[in-house]
Parts: sequence; C-alpha cells; structure tokens
Amino acid sequence: MKKKAWLFIPFLSGISAIFFLIGQDQVGMFCLLAGSLGLSVIMQFQVIRHPHFHSILLYLGAVSWFIGNFFAWHFGLIAAGSTWWIGFLLFTIVGERLELSQFLPVPSWSKKVLGALLGLFFIGLILPFHGAGNEVMGMAVLLISAWLLIFDMAKVAAKKKAQFRYIGIGLRVGYLWLGAQGLILLLMENHPLFYDLVLHTFFLGFTFSMIWAHAPIIFPTIFGIRETPYHRILWWPWILFQVTLLGRIGFGLAENFEWRKIMGISNGYLILLMFGFMVAIVIWKIKSQPERVAECDLNHHAIKSNNSISRIDA
Repeated sequence: MKKKAWLFIPFLSGISAIFFLIGQDQVGMFCLLAGSLGLSVIMQFQVIRHPHFHSILLYLGAVSWFIGNFFAWHFGLIAAGSTWWIGFLLFTIVGERLELSQFLPVPSWSKKVLGALLGLFFIGLILPFHGAGNEVMGMAVLLISAWLLIFDMAKVAAKKKAQFRYIGIGLRVGYLWLGAQGLILLLMENHPLFYDLVLHTFFLGFTFSMIWAHAPIIFPTIFGIRETPYHRILWWPWILFQVTLLGRIGFGLAENFEWRKIMGISNGYLILLMFGFMVAIVIWKIKSQPERVAECDLNHHAIKSNNSISRIDA
C-alpha cells in the first residue's frame, strides 16, 4: 500500500503484545481485532485490483485471522480461535507460494485440485472441531501437504546450491510437518496431548519452517537492507531446531512429559538463537562490505593491469 498511514494496522497488531504482557488482555484483544479487520480491508482492496486465485487466498487468510480473534475474545477461550488462526496462516502461506510460482509451468488442473482441497479445509473449520471438523481438516491438510511437495517450486530450489538449497529444503521440511499435523488430526484425537500436538506441528513445525526458509528473501525487503541474512552456519541452529521439535513431538506421543518439557524449552531457545544468528550475519555483512568492495576494486585493477601487459606483449 502506497500510503504510509496503512502501517498503523500492523502497528496495532504489534502493540497488542505489550498490552498482553502488562495484563491488559482486553485492550490487547481489541488491538488484534482492529489489526486483523484492517488487514482484511487491505486484502479486499488487493482482490478488487488483482482478482487472482492467490489474492483470494490471502484475503481468506486475513478474514480467518479476524474470525479467530473474534472467537477468542467473545468466548474468552484461546482454543476457540486457534483453528481459525491455523486457517489464517495456511491460506496466507499457500497464497504466497502460489504468487511466487505463478509463472512456473504448473498444470492448470492441479490448481483446481488445490482449490478443492482448500475448500475442504474451510469446511473443516466451520464444522465442530470434535465432531467431524478435525477429521475433515486432517484429510485436507494431509493432501495439501502432498500437493505442495509435488507441485511447489521448492523442489527445484532444493536441488540447487547455497541459499537456494537452504530455502528449498526448509520449505519441503515445513510441508512434511504440515503432513504430520494432518495425520495427528486424523488419528490421534484420543491422545491426552492431542491439542498440543496439533498446535505445535503446525505453528512450530510448519510455520517456523516457512519463516526460516523465507527469511533470506523477506527480511531484506521488510527492513530495507541489501544484505541477506543467509550464511551456511544457519544450517546448524536450523537442524537443532528441527531435531528438538521432533523430540518434543516424539516424547509427547510417548507421554514422556519430562523429556517433552526439556525438548520444548530447548526448541524455544533455538528460535531466539536463529533470529540472533540472522541479525549477526547481517551486521557482519554490512561491516565487511567496505572491505569486499575494496577487494573487488583491487581485483578489477589487477585484471586491467594484466590485460594491459597482455596487449603490450602482443
């Protein structure tokens, strides 16, 4: 959006965290409600201007976020809004992936299949969760995961090197976590940690895998910097994040509560560590930029000198 006044909407969403931390939950919820309503208005404008499939998905995501916030506020229960928050992120992420890959040769029938699966997921959101809702959502999520693994451009990026490989593998691992959530929704309803498993396979496994993978592309745009927060050292905290999350889910399934807690706490600290590494990488690149420019100038000067000597010899 060209007008800077629109930035007030994400500001409302961000400042809600402060109100929650100081115990003003009602004010925090109203900020979230206002922020999500504002995002829905923005996405509606975008759909009118660009009536594409991915734009509609982004709009549905924003509306799902507003509905989830409203239910959490109205019923005074976070669980009342959590499935709609899942819908918010799923519609948003799939919409963004389609937008990024809209010019790739993806069969037209496959997008129709994806539309049907997302429609099935939306039906699952509307149905009572402990009725048929979780099973309908689970089937839809499992098949959407398979669709992304087969048709998304991440499979091409995963075969390349350096940053592209990091992005591609990160995305595909996220799609596997999405599939894991689908299986849990379908098969684990009677497990005592069912709700925990559903939330964390999605919000940590799928969503944070998307954040880590998109960070080298998105963060420079958001913060207005030229340097990308990627370095091969990121693989280590990324792997540890996945391992500790797998441990948390695995020990949760085994009902080993002590090790589940250890893995969960470790996983949380690794989120902070990943962000810390990215900030450090950007700062290091910015500080070393003058040295790299000087080195490039020296190399360029050396090449010119060698060319001059070659011409003299000739």
